[in-house]
Amino acid sequence: MTMYATVDSPLGELLLVGEETTGGVALASLSLPGQKGAAVVRDGWVHAPEAFAGIAAQLREYFEGRRTRFDIVYADGAGTGFQRRVWAALDTVPYGETVSYGQIAERVGTPGSGVRAVGTAIGRNPLLVVRPCHRVIGADGALRGYAGGLERKERLLGLEGALAVR
Repeated sequence: MTMYATVDSPLGELLLVGEETTGGVALASLSLPGQKGAAVVRDGWVHAPEAFAGIAAQLREYFEGRRTRFDIVYADGAGTGFQRRVWAALDTVPYGETVSYGQIAERVGTPGSGVRAVGTAIGRNPLLVVRPCHRVIGADGALRGYAGGLERKERLLGLEGALAVR
């Protein structure tokens, strides 16, 4: 069963979408208002804010500067094999640090011409904020695309104390 909830945040109202599991909910999507490719509530989805209480608490702690890592179960099945490798590489980028698209391409074994494919995979990350695609910047230190908007990327990096030059 697909469940959803909304959570207020400094970035606007977040839409959380998940799949029911025996232990609670596995997060399938976290969308920001106005995000490219954002999830949209569909008929048949169940509004279940109580199922997302733990995730909502972690997000509050993160935005308050009291959490640097998320402990969230992600739903399986989203993305291609390549996208999942890129997303797994994102999960290794520490709080408060940034990496370049080229560095992610190297980590997934596609240096050089693979940078563009890595950028596309990052752009399709369904779990903004919790899977830290905002920590990926251009090789020159400039902020590059973010599905939630560059001002939100800059805000997240600022929250984390990461240095980014626009």
